[in-house]
Formats: sequence, structure tokens, C-alpha cells
Amino acid sequence: MIIEKGEKVHVMYRALYENSTRRHFLGEVKMAEGAKCRLEGYVFLYDQRTTEFIRKPEKRITIIDLSESGYITNIIDLEANLDNVVYKYAQGVGLMATDNNGFSLNINEFGTKS
Repeated sequence: MIIEKGEKVHVMYRALYENSTRRHFLGEVKMAEGAKCRLEGYVFLYDQRTTEFIRKPEKRITIIDLSESGYITNIIDLEANLDNVVYKYAQGVGLMATDNNGFSLNINEFGTKS
């Protein structure tokens, strides 16, 4: 298996056209069959008005085939507290996902560091 139950992932959906919504998903694998996963976690959407990623407050369950070309997937620390993860900009690094308690993931995919 490429991924296993209990692992945590950060998934970025590739934009299919210029003004498509930038969407990320951060969650835990609840079930996996090959690269097909049932994930429970949070959706982050890019708000063009505020130029920030906003986390939707409710947990969601989604099914994703992580081997599809439309996703960029990172395996993240098992210790990451998904309920506390927020996005913020760090000077000299860029966009980060962090739980403010040891977990941080550089997701600076949108250009130069700020």
C-alpha cells in the first residue's frame, strides 16, 4: 500500500484554469485501498478578497485517489494536531501550515518567499 490508515496528509488540488478556487485538504486517513483514501479533516479555501486561506470550521469526510495527477500530497507528522492547524505567512519562508505546537509545513507553492 502506498498510504496507510492513521497517516495524516496535506492535499493541494491543482488549479485547472486561471480563476479556479485554490483548495487544500488536511486530514487523517481513515481507510485506504491502494492510493484511494477516505480522509477525515478540514478544507482550506483561498479567499481572493483577503488573500488568505480560510479553514472551513466543520470536519469533512472526503474520498481522494492520491495517485491522480490533480493532487499534490504531502505526508505530515503523526503528532500534528489537525484541529489546531492554521495557515500563516512566515518571514523568509512564505506560506506555512502550522498547529503552533511543533508541526509546520512549508507550502509556499505560489511564488517567491515573502
